[in-house]
Amino acid sequence: MMSSLTAAIIEIPADTQALLATEYLGNSLQSYFSALGLFILFLLGLKIFRGFVLNRLEKLTARTKTNLDDKFVGIIKNISNFFFWFLAFYFTATTLNVPDGFQKFLDGVLILLAIIEVIKLAQNILEIVFNRIPSLRESHTALNGIKLMTRIALWAIGSLLILSNLGFNISTLAASLGIGGIAIALAAQNILSDLFASFTIYFDQPFQIGDFIVIGNDKGTVKRIGLKTTRIQTLRGDELVVSNKELTETRVQNYKKMKKRKINFPVGVIYGTAPEKLKKIPDIIRQIVDAQEHAETVRAHFKEFGDFSLNFEIVFSIDSNDFDVYMDTRQAINLGIVEAFDKEGIEMAFPTQTIHVAK
Repeated sequence: MMSSLTAAIIEIPADTQALLATEYLGNSLQSYFSALGLFILFLLGLKIFRGFVLNRLEKLTARTKTNLDDKFVGIIKNISNFFFWFLAFYFTATTLNVPDGFQKFLDGVLILLAIIEVIKLAQNILEIVFNRIPSLRESHTALNGIKLMTRIALWAIGSLLILSNLGFNISTLAASLGIGGIAIALAAQNILSDLFASFTIYFDQPFQIGDFIVIGNDKGTVKRIGLKTTRIQTLRGDELVVSNKELTETRVQNYKKMKKRKINFPVGVIYGTAPEKLKKIPDIIRQIVDAQEHAETVRAHFKEFGDFSLNFEIVFSIDSNDFDVYMDTRQAINLGIVEAFDKEGIEMAFPTQTIHVAK
C-alpha cells in the first residue's frame, strides 16, 4: 500500500510528460531543467566553498606563526567569480547536445580563462617567493625589475598558449616575434642597458642608498636607485640624475665604506726661514692635528726645496667617513697652522720669481 502511494505521489501526468519530452535545439525540455538544476547546485557548492570553507581556513591560518599559509588562502580567494560561474556553465553545457561551433567557442573561452587564472596564480606564488628572499627584499629596484620581467614572460607564454589552442600556427608567430623582438631590442638598447646595469648595481653593490660617492667632478649622496637612473643629492643642493649604464662604466669612489680618511697636503714656507724655526714646524703641525677630535698625525716632514718655497709634507688620518667632519677638521687644522706660524713669525710662501742681474 505504501509503495503504491509513493508511486501515485511521484506520478507525472501524461500531458506534462509530453511537454517535458518536447525537444528544442536537439534537447528535451527535461534536459534543460536538469542542466539548470545542476548549474544551481554547482553555484551553491561554490558559495559554500568560498563563504564557509575558505573563511574557516582563513581563521585557522591566522592562528599559525607563519603567514605563508595565509597568503595561499588569499590566492585561492582571489580567483575570480566569473571563472567559477563560467566553469559551472561549461560543465552544465556538457550534459546537453550543443552544436560543434558553440562547443568550440566554449572550449576556447574556458582555455582563455584558465590560462589567465593560472598566470595570475603563478604571479602571486612567485611574488611570495621573491618577497621571502632577504637580498631581494633589501632592494626595491631589483625586486620590481624581476617582478616586471617575470610578468612579461608569463603573459608572453600565456598568449602563445591561447593562440595555439585557438588554432593559430604559433611557430610562424614565434619566429615573427623573434624578429620583432630583435628590432625592439635594438631600438630599446639604451633602456635595456640601463635596466641590466641596475641589476649589476644591485648584485655587485658598489654603492647603496645613503652612500656618499664621487663620480668624476660630481659628488653627493645617493637618494634613489631606479631601473634606468640613479639620483644623487650633490653638495650644491641640486639633484644629479645619472644613467645606471654610465655608473657601471666609470670609476665611482664610495666614501661610505671608508672607515678612515687619509689626507696628504703640503705646506710651504719662504726661503730664508731660520733653521731653528724650520725644526719647530713638524712638531707645531703634529700638535695642531692631534688636538682635533677625529684626526691623528701619520707624519710631518721637511720634504724638499721647491722653486720658491721650502716644502713640508703633512699626512694625517680622520676616523670618520662623513664629508662634513672632514671639512670641519681640515679647516680647524688650516686655521691652527696659520695662527701658529703667525705667532712664531714663520712666513708662508707664495709663488715668486727672483731675477739676479750680473754687473
